[in-house]
Amino acid sequence: MSVIAVIGAGVMGETIVAGMLRSGRRPADLMMSERRPERAEELRERYGVEIVTNVEAAKRADTILLVVKPQDMPDVLDEIAPHIAPGQLVISLAAGITTTTLESRLPDKVAAIRVMPNTPALVDEGMAAISRGSHCSEEDLQHAESLLSATGKVMRVPEKQQDAVTAISGSGPAYIFFVVESMIEAGVHLGLPRSTATELVVQTLVGSARLLSESGDHPTELRERVTSPGGTTAAALRELEDHKVRAAFLSALEAARNRSQELAG
Repeated sequence: MSVIAVIGAGVMGETIVAGMLRSGRRPADLMMSERRPERAEELRERYGVEIVTNVEAAKRADTILLVVKPQDMPDVLDEIAPHIAPGQLVISLAAGITTTTLESRLPDKVAAIRVMPNTPALVDEGMAAISRGSHCSEEDLQHAESLLSATGKVMRVPEKQQDAVTAISGSGPAYIFFVVESMIEAGVHLGLPRSTATELVVQTLVGSARLLSESGDHPTELRERVTSPGGTTAAALRELEDHKVRAAFLSALEAARNRSQELAG
């Protein structure tokens, strides 16, 4: 089994390591990089994986996952590039960083894959979109899929779609949480205890998501089933339309897409 290194021990990096371990990978086949001694010790005790430097990870791992902030990516690539050779696979989970950028900073012929994950990976319900670089084989793609599927679903997309993916699923959980937060506040405004409003909204979200996923029905059809003519739901939806909520979502996602493009430099 190949050796896998995760460079970047933040929330997403830790989530991926935890998922791979739950899926059956051995701690001996994994390593993480972390500069802070107290955080390194915490990770070592929690997962039993070796904590190494970025350079050690680049020298020893067959597959390297870069789970760092976009603004930190140039420095990390400059640090590890002299120690990477063809045959290794580099997978980036940083928003906006293209495979062209990765390949331009890595030795020639090194395979690179771009990934946009999201935070539901924390509960193994993530959505990761992956795109291949110019030196990436089908075997490389399948290997990346096997790693990322430990924390949710994986979808292959052309890289030109990755900025839109970032706007939809990468940033998407924040929009959902914003709606949930707003509904809870509305429940309190309408006289419900906050705990009651929270439970009502969260379970409604969970149930609606499961219904949408398992029924296979179009969301418009599901919405119409709840919306009786002249009823309470129709009154609420009319307000949302009057306040142009649908148009606001379009503008918001376009802004996220544009910011992802800007991060690419």
